[in-house]
Amino acid sequence: MQDRNSQFDLISVVGPTACGKTALAVAIARELGGEIISADSRQVYRGMDIGTGKDIAEYSEGGISVPYHLIDIVDAGEKYNLFEFQRDFLCAYNDINARGALPIMCGGSGLYVESVLKGYRLIPVPENSGLRAQLEEKSLEELTEILASYKQLHNTTDVDTKKRAIRAIEIEEHYARTPEKEREFPMLRSLLIGVDVDREVRRERISRRLRARIDEGLIEEVKQLLESGITPEQLIYYGLEYKFVTLYITGAMSLDDMVKGLETAIHQFAKRQMTWFRGMERRGLKINWIDASLPIDEKIHIIKEMYYGNITT
Repeated sequence: MQDRNSQFDLISVVGPTACGKTALAVAIARELGGEIISADSRQVYRGMDIGTGKDIAEYSEGGISVPYHLIDIVDAGEKYNLFEFQRDFLCAYNDINARGALPIMCGGSGLYVESVLKGYRLIPVPENSGLRAQLEEKSLEELTEILASYKQLHNTTDVDTKKRAIRAIEIEEHYARTPEKEREFPMLRSLLIGVDVDREVRRERISRRLRARIDEGLIEEVKQLLESGITPEQLIYYGLEYKFVTLYITGAMSLDDMVKGLETAIHQFAKRQMTWFRGMERRGLKINWIDASLPIDEKIHIIKEMYYGNITT
């Protein structure tokens, strides 16, 4: 049972890819007796390990194993969504609280994090085959423009594929035509920590990490997923590593073009992540940014001061 003499219900750690979020969240968990709830839209999938950067070993370094949740909970090939994340988050959050531990949400999927911290009230959205047929003829650029025309987005996604863009439009159309039928979601008080990494340092980390993941077996991982019966289209849906490596394996792209294209796509993704986090701040969520280059002990000290109320947040 941990001393929870704090105004906060949980700690949330966010930041762009390759900033060191997981390592920091695990260090906080060790210090404060916490458990990690992943807020990553792709780490939920089993068998998608290297490409999603699960880095499971980080949870057990230093001789203390830190429990984690919402990783490896869905079969690859399925489509996990925001509604399901909120449902599963609440289950994990309540379970952690019941055991007297501190919930620590960690991830780079800004929409997932924001849906929890702003208490989005969502309803499940069924497939609309008629709408999908109409949208299928449109280009990705046209679909992106349609999506941008909605005044408020209930669900957003990386629209780097037509499938994702069509699903996002499908969700907005459902909300536009369906009477408000919200489900309750508790308003949680979170200490929100952002890992601030210099842009050039981030770019260097992304490039180095991509090459390391290729050496660790990223291409072999995608081959195994394809051999297990998952279609190229299903893997391409997940974007980034799974999109580009699948295109390479299926002969649509050379190895060199795959690596260069993927590297560029990840840099662009990190930029979009930061844009989302800045948007979160404009929408009223205060992110306490901590310099990624600080020693881990100094980061933990700052966070503890904030958590226990000795620093105004």
